[in-house]
Amino acid sequence: MRRLIPLLALILAACSQSAPAPEAAASAAPAIPADAPVILAFGDSLYAGYRLAPGQGYPPRLEAALNAGGVKVRVVNAGVSGDTTAAARTRLAFTLDNQKVKPSLVLVGLGGNDMLRGLPPQQTRANLDAILTELDKRQIPALLTGMLAAPNMGKDYVSAFNPIFPALAKQHKAALVPFFLQAVIGNDALMLDDHIHPNAEGVDRIVAATKDEVAKALKIATGNK
Repeated sequence: MRRLIPLLALILAACSQSAPAPEAAASAAPAIPADAPVILAFGDSLYAGYRLAPGQGYPPRLEAALNAGGVKVRVVNAGVSGDTTAAARTRLAFTLDNQKVKPSLVLVGLGGNDMLRGLPPQQTRANLDAILTELDKRQIPALLTGMLAAPNMGKDYVSAFNPIFPALAKQHKAALVPFFLQAVIGNDALMLDDHIHPNAEGVDRIVAATKDEVAKALKIATGNK
């Protein structure tokens, strides 16, 4: 199975085209105030929405769902397909420095490519720790959207990889979604044919499963406890 890892890593960098849900296309986006807080979605292809139609990826769908629910916010997509935690760590400062508005909250969604490439979990943890430390230094709250290792990586790998996200969330006092793909994993109707990425309907399921946690983290981050 290890020989499948390079192929899966390439797959993780791509998403297939899906048609937008009719109800999503028909609904008008609510107005967002100019001074609305900003959430930065900093992650890999699961945030980037690569090869999904414009507006179908997680950040724009999350923004739409939050605003429709009365949480006025802008969600900036800083996802890069294929990113490992090491690659993301190197671009974090540049990404933050070039935001027009300082984010009120940063969503950190990384680690899947590390796992699929079989990179040492210790490196993944160190890189995520450095990312969260930089956010701490800039006084920007974070929410981690966690990842789980595929069982075929072996028990030792799984036992080293899976605890990374809850441990770092606790260490850095960050909010946590334990497993980002929980709402879609194993459901072929919600996944692309690579069985790794959600399709457009799957993205909406993930948004529905995570938006309350994001809204709660944003509320605390902006002082509206």
